Amino acid sequence: MAGHSKWSQIKRKKGANDKKRSAMYSKHIRAIQAAVRSGGSGDPSGNLSLKNAIAAAKSDTVPVDNIENAIKRAVGAGEGAAEFKEVTYEGYGPGGTAILIEALTDNVNRTVADIRAVFNKRGGSLGTSGSVAWQFEKKGILLLTDTSEQAQETAIEHGAEDIQESEEGLAISTGPNDLYAVQDALTAAGFEIENAQVDMVPSNTVAVADDDAKKLLILIDALEELDDVQNVYSNADLPDEE
Repeated sequence: MAGHSKWSQIKRKKGANDKKRSAMYSKHIRAIQAAVRSGGSGDPSGNLSLKNAIAAAKSDTVPVDNIENAIKRAVGAGEGAAEFKEVTYEGYGPGGTAILIEALTDNVNRTVADIRAVFNKRGGSLGTSGSVAWQFEKKGILLLTDTSEQAQETAIEHGAEDIQESEEGLAISTGPNDLYAVQDALTAAGFEIENAQVDMVPSNTVAVADDDAKKLLILIDALEELDDVQNVYSNADLPDEE
């Protein structure tokens, strides 16, 4: 189900309008710059956080020039540059769904107030630390349209933990530190990667439909529109038509 969900997310992001796309690019630029500063390096080969941030940006079609300029600006930033803190928030959405939010902020009080306001307005509730995080696990997720036995064998040989096949292709799950080994092996074997990034994957899903599904998507959209919010994850199993 995690694989199916990822395919749906990619289609949803690719269908975003220009305004949403611009905001999404800005979030990725912030994440890249924060990764450079926290990792102390603009070289992704020695900074895993930066490597993950770049991979996530590329998966959302952020132009390479934007990525390179963001790294250069972060490397050259001196004292007085904004310091962004990584924070995680947890909550509940319609239909009893669990929601996990990753944010980068220079003002925690502002961020939590904004997130709480969205939950209250959109039919959810902000939870306490640890209330839903236990339902998610950090995983590397690769998506490719090739479903051949060779692709699956290559992935398994280089560290894949799970492979799910669907009409769209293969969804390959790895440990977060094994993602790039599997990606490099598949690329070297001639397979084209549709998407590769580290995500928080729910251990179990909750079926949500009809009004609850619509309300949940509106809630997630509102959270994603907040400047400080980087990623929103849920354990919802939504119908394709939603």
